[in-house]
Amino acid sequence: MMALLVFKERLRVLYGRYAAYIDTAIRFLLSLTALLVLNENIGFMAQLKGAVPVLVLSLVCAFLPYGVIAAIIGAVMLLHVSAVSLEIAGLLAAAMLLILLLYYGFQPGDSWLLILTPLAFFLNIPYAIPLLAGLSCSLVSVIPACSGVCIYYILLHVKQNAGTLVGSGEVDIAEKYGQILKGVFSNEQMVVMVLAFAVAILTVYIVKNLSIDYAWNVAVAAGVVVETVISFVGGFVFNVSFSMVNFLVGMVVSVILALLYTFFIFTVDYTRTEYVQYEDDDYYYYVKAVPKIAVSAPDIKVQKINTRKNGKKHSRQHED
Repeated sequence: MMALLVFKERLRVLYGRYAAYIDTAIRFLLSLTALLVLNENIGFMAQLKGAVPVLVLSLVCAFLPYGVIAAIIGAVMLLHVSAVSLEIAGLLAAAMLLILLLYYGFQPGDSWLLILTPLAFFLNIPYAIPLLAGLSCSLVSVIPACSGVCIYYILLHVKQNAGTLVGSGEVDIAEKYGQILKGVFSNEQMVVMVLAFAVAILTVYIVKNLSIDYAWNVAVAAGVVVETVISFVGGFVFNVSFSMVNFLVGMVVSVILALLYTFFIFTVDYTRTEYVQYEDDDYYYYVKAVPKIAVSAPDIKVQKINTRKNGKKHSRQHED
């Protein structure tokens, strides 16, 4: 445990020195991963699948805020979808505009959820998003997280029905929109996942703010229970089948990520909890103070010891 705390302190010091460079690298890697996953799963426009466009866009995104990154990746997604169906691209654009109007006008800080949620689904770790969002964000984060779930299932619908969508050019436009809406929003699995995400985020957020010991760990456990129960009950009610192996692997990886986040962000020592009471003219205050665990990285100095004995030089004078 001490070694992990020392490692955490070294990372904190390193980040303090090179924060700007590390943040830039994180934005680059996140953008690169998102673009590669998009190209792998819905890469219908060949012009965007080359290494040069992906690297150029990732480099540009590395110097932009997360809200703009989400907009750029959303534009790439719309271009890929438009190569299959202009109608679905239009629906996606309208949905993203609605999200912009409802949410990002007053709370743009959680833009990463729109990027990471579909990405987590493609990587089979979707259950990490409610845990991380509940620990790090606000209750309003339910909106972008659940919107990300809907975007993923729309993309999945495009991927699974690409041949049908391309070959339906002679279908009436109203009928085409009706088929698309029915195919997307009648997806019971999407309904179950939206419900699981919303309830899990609310549960984790509420529990982690309780005045109990190990609140963040309890919040992670509560979130896992909520996600599992809703997934199984929803699957039974709607007769939705899913792979048990994928579910278990994804859940285990999600819990590990949430616990790592908890360790690096919220490490406190509950054995030294203090309860403070004071008052003013109007109120009595009862405060629970839990100290953070602070460990200084050891300052290691290497001293080189020369074991060679130094002798005195003697000079002899010879007389002729």
